[in-house]
Amino acid sequence: MSASTERLRDPRQRAERATRILDAAADLLLRHGYRRVTIDDVAAGAGIGKGTVYLHWKAREQLFSAVFAREVLYAVDELCQALRQDPRTCLLHRFARTYFLAIVNRPLLRRFLLGDPDLLGKLSSAPDTTRDERHSSVMHGYFQMLGRHGLLRDDLSVEEVGFAYQATFEGFLRAEGVPPVDGPEQRADLLARTVQRAFESESPAADAAVGDLADATVALLGELIDVDRAEFGIPAT
Repeated sequence: MSASTERLRDPRQRAERATRILDAAADLLLRHGYRRVTIDDVAAGAGIGKGTVYLHWKAREQLFSAVFAREVLYAVDELCQALRQDPRTCLLHRFARTYFLAIVNRPLLRRFLLGDPDLLGKLSSAPDTTRDERHSSVMHGYFQMLGRHGLLRDDLSVEEVGFAYQATFEGFLRAEGVPPVDGPEQRADLLARTVQRAFESESPAADAAVGDLADATVALLGELIDVDRAEFGIPAT
């Protein structure tokens, strides 16, 4: 047994190596897109041999899928941190603002979520339906909790609010800013005002309800992070 193979048995070293691979792949994908990046390129960028990459991910598509999944998890983790620091982030307009900024400040993630064909290559024609359904289920659970706490308008069903919110959120991601909303912060503020007026109840949220909802939302998102990490082989940071 070689020394390099033995070292891979150390969980910490294996995680560090996986992180280097993902970092290198993310940088190359952002600069060159799916079609122009090879495993050889990624290995060189990570300072390891090509064979070592395959010890972590068995195929090029699996590696690149893990890169994009990690980008999503970074944004979700940022949302969790915001919820812990300020429980009122669980209110839909604040949730939307925080998540929007977490996405637009990550160019690779924004292009991924918008389905950029140059970036995604063949991955754009082979969506991960299981993962998509899992994320949709988490968002549905979040909207159900908002509804149970009386924090959504009552003349629309939870499903209708969820659909309209998603369409609004994606529209803001796709839209290019123009003065006076040509910066991420200004666009995020406008998104928050739009979401609040369109989808939220006018009744003030009680502090106790907000605290409970924030805790439940963190738990829901935390479970999602754990499942995605395990599925895609993404090391914890």
